Amino acid sequence: MGRPARHPRRDRRADPDPRRPGPALSTTPGPPATPGLPEGTRPSPNIWHHTDTYEVENHAFDPDGLVEAAIERLGGWAGRDVLDLGCGTGFHLGRLARTAASVTGVEPHPDLRAIATRRTRRTAGVTVLGGTAQALPLPDASIDVVHARWAYFFGPGCEPGLAELARVARPGAAAYVIDNDASRSTFGAWFARGFPEHPAPEVKREFWAAHGWRREPVLTRWSFDSPADLEAVVRIELPGPAAEQALAEHRAAGGGTEVEYAVDVWWRRF
Repeated sequence: MGRPARHPRRDRRADPDPRRPGPALSTTPGPPATPGLPEGTRPSPNIWHHTDTYEVENHAFDPDGLVEAAIERLGGWAGRDVLDLGCGTGFHLGRLARTAASVTGVEPHPDLRAIATRRTRRTAGVTVLGGTAQALPLPDASIDVVHARWAYFFGPGCEPGLAELARVARPGAAAYVIDNDASRSTFGAWFARGFPEHPAPEVKREFWAAHGWRREPVLTRWSFDSPADLEAVVRIELPGPAAEQALAEHRAAGGGTEVEYAVDVWWRRF
């Protein structure tokens, strides 16, 4: 299956983002600092504070559809009731809805949730709800497929969310969690250097294996329309000094608009 249709280039420039409410730029879970955020929400400063640039990144990631192809090989979501957990602005909801029986997006941030609701208002079978991974607003045994990209499930510490997945999953359901693989690829090296406090790849692998999940590694890429777009996205994904070092290395290696990017698709059946 292909990836979502790309928007016209003129609509996807990484123009400066307006200031948005939210906690300080931090990867550490903490109490809500934005009105309307449920207890336990994990900060996502890239999309919270730079929503327009994050949209550019969504379009640039995995232009060959390798992540979606991996999920399809493992079972896919056609004809099933799907949960997109941490759906953000709803970028993936429409794509999921093309073949799913129904799609429910769950997102804690009220501004992002409002964008997702507007984005899918004419898409049949899509519902957007407020909630967190630790307290899903869904009945027991109501979901066939869970899809989560860079949302809450980052290894040790996400056990409450895993328990909720088990609660809402029907017998035979599948869950797919996409996260960065910091052990390889150009972006993986940048990420490891920028966030040394994050669990090491081997720690994550031990964690997921201990909880019955399997790893499907995918080597893909970012592909941007312009160097300016690439630079804007790097600066929202990495701390300042790490971002500038990464961009300097990228220019020294010839620059361009593409970056090799490795992810892990963690998956299991219930």
